[in-house]
Amino acid sequence: MSAYSTAARPGGSRAPTGGWRRLAVALAIGAALVAATFAGLDWLGTDYAYLAAYTVLQFVVLATAWNILGGYAGYVNFGSAGFFAIGVYTSVLVYKTLQLPILLTIPLAAAAAGLVGLGMGYLTLRLRGVFFSIATLALAVVLHTLVVNWEFVGGARGVYVLRPQSVPVFGSYARYLFAVMLGLAIGSVVIAWLVERSWLGRGLAAIRDDEIAAECAGVPSLRLKLMATVISGALMGVAGAPFPYFITYVDPNTAFSLSIAVNTIAMPLIGGTTTWLGPVVGAVLIGSLQQFATVTISSAANLLIVGVLLVFFISVAPNGIVGLVSRLRERRR
Repeated sequence: MSAYSTAARPGGSRAPTGGWRRLAVALAIGAALVAATFAGLDWLGTDYAYLAAYTVLQFVVLATAWNILGGYAGYVNFGSAGFFAIGVYTSVLVYKTLQLPILLTIPLAAAAAGLVGLGMGYLTLRLRGVFFSIATLALAVVLHTLVVNWEFVGGARGVYVLRPQSVPVFGSYARYLFAVMLGLAIGSVVIAWLVERSWLGRGLAAIRDDEIAAECAGVPSLRLKLMATVISGALMGVAGAPFPYFITYVDPNTAFSLSIAVNTIAMPLIGGTTTWLGPVVGAVLIGSLQQFATVTISSAANLLIVGVLLVFFISVAPNGIVGLVSRLRERRR
């Protein structure tokens, strides 16, 4: 029996008590921050504040989702915009057929994106390095071509999605969308935390460090990578599900936006890819700067901000902000 099977299987992978205590403290602090955020956004008195916060939280979900495969396993996925668009167009399809509320549409988007992730993973995860990345980019191109020629969901012309003006309890629909995306962001971070501390996370870390050695030690690399791809794809689909109600007009260029693809990859790299915290830090930092630039300068500066920060952190802190902070703390000891 391999070392992996005895030490890293589910029966022996429970997080230590201290880890659960830290998670409980983090959730308590998060709840306080949520309450403070709602109070602050209400004080601003404009729906734009909620929509800007929604965008930042959307990137938290996307960056966290990408990091499960790209950070934990070291398999760089260039097709993130494709998985996001699956969630978007699943929502559009449900809107035009079943007319389900958004909370029931989200699981359908997760299932659709997860299934595509499973199929893509089965076909491409035997490739490594740049070959895998190119294959994921090709997936996004294929999906874009299919959507452009699918008239039922709007095709190249796009489609309008009408949303209610208000929602009971939440008041404005912008406030409701923010609450939905906040819940999705918290859920995605908790999932990433659980993956990181489970037998799955340890197996993915072994694959990232040396896949051949991990396989020799008994790590079922293909199975673990498939699981990571499904989880990552499903979370990206979840991030895209509320998007049609946020933007109210969806076309392929918006759903498969270059901004989505670049930010999803850059934010974990800037924040740090080896821990669940890195994508959150990167998404909050970059997302907030982009929203500030959109209001004060122009949205055209958003990709410039990402590019400059990405070059800076790759040069100065290759392990991201979290890695830089950890290194500075170790030097002080």
